[in-house]
Amino acid sequence: MAKNVNPYKESDLGKKKQVEQMFDTISGNYDTMNRMITLGTDQGWRRKVLKIVSDTQPESILDIATGTGDLAILLSQTKASKIIGLDLSAGMLEVGREKVNELKLDQRIEMIQGDSENLPFEDSSFDAITVGFGIRNFENLEKGLTEILRVLKPNGIFVILETSVPTKFPLRQGYNFYTKRIVPMMGKLFSKDQKAYAYLSESAKNFPFGIELNNILTKVGFTSVKHEPQTMGIATIYSATK
Repeated sequence: MAKNVNPYKESDLGKKKQVEQMFDTISGNYDTMNRMITLGTDQGWRRKVLKIVSDTQPESILDIATGTGDLAILLSQTKASKIIGLDLSAGMLEVGREKVNELKLDQRIEMIQGDSENLPFEDSSFDAITVGFGIRNFENLEKGLTEILRVLKPNGIFVILETSVPTKFPLRQGYNFYTKRIVPMMGKLFSKDQKAYAYLSESAKNFPFGIELNNILTKVGFTSVKHEPQTMGIATIYSATK
């Protein structure tokens, strides 16, 4: 089970409000920091998610924890006529809408503020649902996954892209050093909020991954659950159906 990790340990706010506050603060340079921290490999991982989703030929897609819309924008390469990006953070969504408008995708992609644990959609609304680097920010993981299952159509696909921890020596030791020492230092140098990047590193280290997350997905009710580690295990792509 995941250890409870919050962005601001001294805050009286719940995790959900802390995450919203954190992403509002770092939204302006979030994309740049992502590229720096992952050395650009995150874009290749997203393209693999695109391939998995595109192969199912969805007409409607929901991208949860869409942030600045990178994955939602990439998913516009499918034939889906409706793509919704949902996020808690108004700041992240503002950046995302600017990107969508610049690319003239505003007729296909709608960016809305919302809560993954209380999705504002009818049952069985989407052919495909994705979450890229956001599942570990859920306040109540099983509740959020249950909501995703509810709004996914029968036989629809659910794809998660999330950080994970390499299990082999010396990759695990190198990963731990990089995420514990280097990433927070980069956050201090290039971000308004050093604690945000310390949280992002700590939450990645403590979040269930691999078989453990597969088991949670199965417990909630998903079927055909599988996972594929990426780049020596520093990220993992999960897929499941309803």
